[in-house]
Amino acid sequence: MSEGSAEKLRLDKWLWYARFFKTRSLAAAIVAGGGVRINGTPASKRSTMITPGNVLTFAKDDHIRVIQIDACGTRRGPAPEAQALYTDLSPPERASADKTPHNPAFDGKGRPTKKDRRQLDLSKARHLE
Repeated sequence: MSEGSAEKLRLDKWLWYARFFKTRSLAAAIVAGGGVRINGTPASKRSTMITPGNVLTFAKDDHIRVIQIDACGTRRGPAPEAQALYTDLSPPERASADKTPHNPAFDGKGRPTKKDRRQLDLSKARHLE
């Protein structure tokens, strides 16, 4: 591998190396759909070459990610190695009411004990009287 090729890498390959997408074909589909911007310019080709210093903007799950590329990488390695490839410039996620669990908790303690359940049943019975 020559020195010049180590400085550039395909966009879909880098997104896969950095573990933003589970498969390279999924990363390629996101890029081809126009879902990734490089330094503010939409990228439509998955073969677009990126270099360290570029800033990527794309939607991941339910929020927008803003990522500065620090290194190109040579393989899809473990998560700590992948996290060393970039700096996350995204604003921190807001704690919203939408992220509450779908199963209600009992006084924030999780599942009620048998004693708590009996007291709850008694209070419901008294309320109905």
